[in-house]
Amino acid sequence: MPNPLSKLVNPRYPATALGFEKGVATMVQLERGRGGASSLRRAATMALPESLIRPSFEESNISDPAELSAALRDLAASAGLLQQKRWSVALPESASRTLILTLESAPSSRAELEEVLTWKMERGFGVPLAELSISRERLPADAQGRDRYLVVATPTAVLAEYEHALHSLGWRAGLIVPRHIGEGQWLTQNGAAGDALLLSSSESAFTAVVFRGKQPLIVRTVICDAEECEDELHRLLLFYRDRRGGEREQPAQLSRMLIVGDLISRERAGEIVGETLGASLRPLAAADLGLQLASRELDFDSIAAPAGLATLSWQ
Repeated sequence: MPNPLSKLVNPRYPATALGFEKGVATMVQLERGRGGASSLRRAATMALPESLIRPSFEESNISDPAELSAALRDLAASAGLLQQKRWSVALPESASRTLILTLESAPSSRAELEEVLTWKMERGFGVPLAELSISRERLPADAQGRDRYLVVATPTAVLAEYEHALHSLGWRAGLIVPRHIGEGQWLTQNGAAGDALLLSSSESAFTAVVFRGKQPLIVRTVICDAEECEDELHRLLLFYRDRRGGEREQPAQLSRMLIVGDLISRERAGEIVGETLGASLRPLAAADLGLQLASRELDFDSIAAPAGLATLSWQ
């Protein structure tokens, strides 16, 4: 799987992207306007049978590949994108796992580095690494000077299922990443000061990512019932607050917040941020992010991940 972040040199990403989730598929094509704003040139979403895509890191995701390919063809026709061949793809969150690995001490050699990272990945992913497609990038050191790495893994067999659905239509995916990476693009492209929080949820889990600049500082995926999510978010923010308190230089402040999904309400999430961090933040809307939504038939949540990947075409 291609590295989703900055190690790629001058990538040529398409302005078309596809997003998968349980029960839905979404396609978008973006165009760039004046002042860096973007707008939907074409977009469509389609409800899928609940059993067609079952997002999982441990099991097969697509129950009927032929049915999914037919649905994608119909979706592309309705969006006016049937002739597009190149895509970026946002996978369901449960189909991939993302870790930030911190090294307690500097390795003495390249071989020792690989050994330590392999051990940490095996523990973190809980799956033999030979079964995974792994992307890795070195991040800036933490406040204590320790080396950190961002690692994204998708089971090779699961990745092949989604790729096959595209290949059967003559399409090619140059970038396939978890949903939160696409959504996170909206928080990292304008160089705003301060840290940013992405809270992305599905029906039984949420992924929280704190970005500093263009890099993730904290990534956590939590499986929880709706009534437990508020407590889990509170714990995550306490961890972030404690981490900020240990920084040598003036700690950054949380200045932006993007919420995608309905597992935690936007109002309640804002209240929890205020109670924990003392920050008064309003969840960002599409207009705040420079995205013009001409159609009321599509809400931002449904297109945030693929549209975020589409913005890479001009970054």
